[in-house]
Amino acid sequence: MIDWDLAISTGVRFARQGPQVSLADARAVVAELRGLTAVVQQPVRDVTGLTSQGSVGPVAVVDRPGWIRANVGGFRVVLEPLAEKLSERSNVVPAAGSVVGVVGSRVTGVQAGLILAYLSSRVLGQYELFLPPGEGGAAGGNGSSSNGAGTGAPGVGRLTLVAPNIVMVERELGVEPHDFRRWVCLHEETHRVQFTSVPWLRDYVQNMMSEFLLASDLDPGAIVERLRAAAGAVAGAVRGGDGESLVEAMQTPAQRELLDKLTAVMTLVEGHGDYVMDAVGPQVVPSVADIREKFNSRRGSAGRMEQILRRILGIDLKMKQYAEGARFVRTVVEEVGMTGFNRVWTSPETLPTRAEISHPADWLARVG
Repeated sequence: MIDWDLAISTGVRFARQGPQVSLADARAVVAELRGLTAVVQQPVRDVTGLTSQGSVGPVAVVDRPGWIRANVGGFRVVLEPLAEKLSERSNVVPAAGSVVGVVGSRVTGVQAGLILAYLSSRVLGQYELFLPPGEGGAAGGNGSSSNGAGTGAPGVGRLTLVAPNIVMVERELGVEPHDFRRWVCLHEETHRVQFTSVPWLRDYVQNMMSEFLLASDLDPGAIVERLRAAAGAVAGAVRGGDGESLVEAMQTPAQRELLDKLTAVMTLVEGHGDYVMDAVGPQVVPSVADIREKFNSRRGSAGRMEQILRRILGIDLKMKQYAEGARFVRTVVEEVGMTGFNRVWTSPETLPTRAEISHPADWLARVG
């Protein structure tokens, strides 16, 4: 479906240059970030009451090309079920070796690369759930490094931090650099704790994503309708409307229900991460209040073209997830404490629905 090698080369080629730093400073930032992932583990445990089970997986500190390469590996894992389904429906789509198939895969490779290039300058960090078998740390270029060799074993992900983006944002905000780096690490470490302390959570998300992809309608007529809807989404974003993102526009009816469930769980984990960033308090991050105020202001400010791209790619939706999820966590914790909130991790049935994220009282009433 996608020429991934071309996606990588395109993404690396068009990725913006990071902030100017000396080699010594770059190495110092990498070393500090790598060390902070260990330092923040205890504060995250203290706030959340969660403890990782077994191996927590590797840590990687990468540059922008390194982030692109790492994510292509994850995409390949996630899209494998859909690729298999497409190969079974070879009468519907061009064969992989045909001229049309080759051209199509190169076009989508370029498109994927351009999206990755755009995102590579905006992501501060992430917890990668889907790693190719046997893969440890993420590959990177200048200023990138990994901590330890991961096994790539099932259930073990990888915490990844994008060093140049962290430096860029801390400079733009004018905040205390060491506090900001610790603050970012708290968010990503929370994700690592979530997925390594709740045994069923990783498989639940992976299965939902596989179901979502396999629910794609491969009928040519339906594909045309999806493309028309996508074109409408792009046009709406350009006009400044408040319509669907590309992902939402390309959904089939079956996928809409699945996306609601996926959105709910991702809103929960993102909001939980945001809550922990601030709940640790000044004793862990002395300037936490100043960082949050400036960071929120930055999230809300963007130029016209940036706003269009955010809406098309669904980044605005992700920003809402942070706010809505954090509000849900904060409300529930204030009502029943962190121990009561942690009932959310009991099973898939105790996860909040998308509607309950907006109305925490309904979740509290249902879960009891």
